[in-house]
Amino acid sequence: MRNPRNDTGASLKHDPERTCVLTRVKGDKDALIRLALGPDGEVAPDVRARAAGRGAWIGVSRPALDEANAKGKLKAALARAFKTGDLTIPADLGARTEAALRQATLDRLGMEARSGNLATGADRIENAARAGKVALLLHAADSGEDGRRSLDQAQRVGARVGGGEAQGVIFPEGRTILSMALGRENVVHVALTDPAAASRVANALRRWRNFTDPDCGPGGGDPACETVSTDELLTKE
Repeated sequence: MRNPRNDTGASLKHDPERTCVLTRVKGDKDALIRLALGPDGEVAPDVRARAAGRGAWIGVSRPALDEANAKGKLKAALARAFKTGDLTIPADLGARTEAALRQATLDRLGMEARSGNLATGADRIENAARAGKVALLLHAADSGEDGRRSLDQAQRVGARVGGGEAQGVIFPEGRTILSMALGRENVVHVALTDPAAASRVANALRRWRNFTDPDCGPGGGDPACETVSTDELLTKE
C-alpha cells in the first residue's frame, strides 16, 4: 500500500501516537518526551528520541515527574512499560530532562544560525520584521523593555504584510547564553526568517517550556510561553 500524499504530491508518513506512562494521555513524539533504558538498567532522558533499545514516553511537567519519581509511581509505570523491574531511576531525572530539553533548544538555534536561517541585530531585525519576513521573533530574558516593544511593533506591522505571528517571544535565557549558542557577540534579539526553521525552533522551545513550567501547558496563562504553532509557520508564505 502506498503512503498517502499531501496536496503537493509529497509522500506523507504516518507517525504513530505515543502514550504517557503516567497519565495515559496520547500524543505524537513532539508532544511527549522519551525515556530510554540503558544497558546498565538506568533510565535516562532521550529528548531527541534517538537512543537505541527500549523507550517509554512521558507527557507531564517536571513538578509532576519529580513527584511521581519520589513516590515510586514512575518506577512502577516504567517497570510495566519496559517489562522489567530491574531498572534504576536517578533522583534527579527531572533536572536531567530539563537540562536536555534546554540543550536541545540551544543546539537547534545554533544549527539554524549556521544554516543562515536567522538574523540578529536590532536594525536588521526591525527591517525584516516590517517587511513581513520574520516568522518567529525571540527576545533574550534580560533584554530591555523598550527594545522588545520597538521590535514587537515592527513585527505587528509585518504581520499585516506577511501574515506571521504578531508578537515576539521571551526566551528563557539571557543574552550571554544566546550569544554562546549562536556563536555571535551580544545577541539580544533573534529573528527566524525561514518558516520551517522557525517551526523547528518553536517546537523545541515549546517542549522545554511546557516541561519546566506547568503554566506553559495546554490552557496555561503565561504569555512568555506562547509560541507560534507549527501549522501557522508552515503555511506562512
